[in-house]
Amino acid sequence: MKKKTTTTVALLIALNFAITTAAPVTRTVRAAPQSAPNIVVNGKLSTDKVKRGGSVRGSVTMEIPAGYHVNSSRPLEKFLVATQLQIEGPNGIRVGPVSYPRAVLRNFTFSKVKVSVYEGRPVMSFNVNVPANVATGQVELKARLRYQICSDSLCFPPRTQEVRLALMVN
Repeated sequence: MKKKTTTTVALLIALNFAITTAAPVTRTVRAAPQSAPNIVVNGKLSTDKVKRGGSVRGSVTMEIPAGYHVNSSRPLEKFLVATQLQIEGPNGIRVGPVSYPRAVLRNFTFSKVKVSVYEGRPVMSFNVNVPANVATGQVELKARLRYQICSDSLCFPPRTQEVRLALMVN
């Protein structure tokens, strides 16, 4: 009986060895997360000086790399993040409504319907009105641009970039 037990144990060990060495080894290899491309955002005023009671035109421009887009200010689907520009002026300075560029309608793999987007170099513009009773001196406007950059198959988390615009009031 001792020989049968020894043989059975040896067979079990051999069987266990055969199973563990024959089983394929699988490893999960994850690609490094892709980082969002850099969107350059610039702001400018039509002039850096304005008289009290005057106005000046301002703009904010995005530079979107080829192969990417941002959703327009009026996306066609509720779940898409709209591009939004907010401008804050110091007390007394009034900023008019933002004028957004015309969107382009594109088909992408992630949507069954066309998507309203900006590509390339979209420019958003606005007016800055300086009341006659505002104190003279340097003022700063703060523009915040919120957007979500996407490729044909991938969207990155929404971002907000801030641009400061200096204006001398005479």
